[in-house]
Amino acid sequence: MLEGLCCSKVFSRNIAMATFFRPLLLLILPEFLGSVLGIGLGINYGQIANNLPAPSRVTFLLGSLNITRVKLYDADPNVLSAFANTDVEFIIGMGNEYLRTMTDPVQAHAWIQQRVKPYIPETKIKCITVGNEVLTGNDTELMSLLLPAMQTVHGVLENLSLSHEIDVTTAHSFGILESSSPPSAGAFREDLTGYLKNILDFHVLSGSPFLINAYPFFAYKDNPEEISLNYTLFQPNNGMIDPTTNLHYDNMLYTQIDAVYSAVEALGHTDIQVKVSETGWPSKGDANEAGATLENAPLYIGSLIKRIQQNQGTPARPSQPLDIYIFALFNEDLKPGPLSERNYGLFYPNGSPVYNVGLQGYLPNMDYYKFSFILLVHVPYSSL
Repeated sequence: MLEGLCCSKVFSRNIAMATFFRPLLLLILPEFLGSVLGIGLGINYGQIANNLPAPSRVTFLLGSLNITRVKLYDADPNVLSAFANTDVEFIIGMGNEYLRTMTDPVQAHAWIQQRVKPYIPETKIKCITVGNEVLTGNDTELMSLLLPAMQTVHGVLENLSLSHEIDVTTAHSFGILESSSPPSAGAFREDLTGYLKNILDFHVLSGSPFLINAYPFFAYKDNPEEISLNYTLFQPNNGMIDPTTNLHYDNMLYTQIDAVYSAVEALGHTDIQVKVSETGWPSKGDANEAGATLENAPLYIGSLIKRIQQNQGTPARPSQPLDIYIFALFNEDLKPGPLSERNYGLFYPNGSPVYNVGLQGYLPNMDYYKFSFILLVHVPYSSL
């Protein structure tokens, strides 16, 4: 059968056709594929590396995993083009370096025209993050420019009749909180309250979500003598009871999410959705990074995935399923900082899993990627 296909007439097909026929390829060449597990989760697709596969190949990997929500830290045209006509929905990023110019409607309009308009609707861009963890940085000018930049970008989208399709938000470090335990006492830092109150008002007016980067790993790393490792890893433990609400928490991530909700409510808002834009656990770290091991990372990620599959909510919001983007898709070898920063990936750049949590995806090599188009042309529609 394969020999006959190899002799077929060859003509090019775009990535949308490859995605359309992927189930057929799984049947034709099952021996090349690991077990496939489809789950509803988001993934951060960082690219600070020099050895990552081409985006056109990553479409196969995410397709084989049935991951349909991806967060970028930029608006990489190669990625956005590769994922045209797929089911993947994107959050794209506008880096902190753009904040000084994005308060200008002319420049914001030019950015949207160059980075967004050419790719929609074929590529599903659903959200733009303006800056990342700006309020916990040291640049007070950027802090003051954050909201005006968000407002300007949203205004441009409104003028282009895109504001109902594309949200505008920003991602915050968990460090914006002054207190987080118990969750009902969650409160933002007093020095940031002025910024955050106005940002929350913007979220209400625009209907966009509040994004938080939440890492129980950081809390454990900084205080391993006091914080239970099992509590941070979703493993069996006694947990804690919030004395105000009497709600029981069996893991730290849920306490962090509900603490953010409490902080938002303390500023007068109950109608803003909180989404976790980043969470993860490194599989390797420096000697002083307690808990960063190949044993702990799959416990955290695997347990979190199971809870996402179960449509769990937090104790304070049990009927609202978790909305989480795991960090990250690949290990990124050029990221600065401690060793852990380069070891958050679920996959190595060659597509093999860093550890086993049931996510056996498929990343075609370049020879097979080219050959797959030959296979596709000779499968008649009538056989589907």
